[in-house]
Amino acid sequence: MRNYQKRYAILCAAASDAIDLIAAGEQERAAVLLQNALDTAEELYLSDTEDS
Repeated sequence: MRNYQKRYAILCAAASDAIDLIAAGEQERAAVLLQNALDTAEELYLSDTEDS
């Protein structure tokens, strides 16, 4: 669980940016941004579990 702070930062930044995109009417870009952040956080999590 070494990367929990990094995963948290990635997801929070993406959520903040997605809120801005949604407010600007760019829901599709927001969805892609959030999916990419989730994928990145998952990859970090999996790399942590493999190292354990």
